[in-house]
Amino acid sequence: MLSGLAPFFANGYFWHLPLIIVIVSLVYSATRHDDWKLIGVEAYRWGVRMVTFLGMIGLGLYVVTLFT
Repeated sequence: MLSGLAPFFANGYFWHLPLIIVIVSLVYSATRHDDWKLIGVEAYRWGVRMVTFLGMIGLGLYVVTLFT
């Protein structure tokens, strides 16, 4: 079933990453704010921070694999 996919997408846990980022961002923001608008704004900010952080880690690992 997953044999035709690229190795990165063949692992099932990568498909859950966007959902986990959204849920963690919303829960963290809801612990800080009571207003839904503020929760949404803060969740968006945390989502961007997490995606950037994980992207930098992924890019760093990719660069390391180029030199090994």
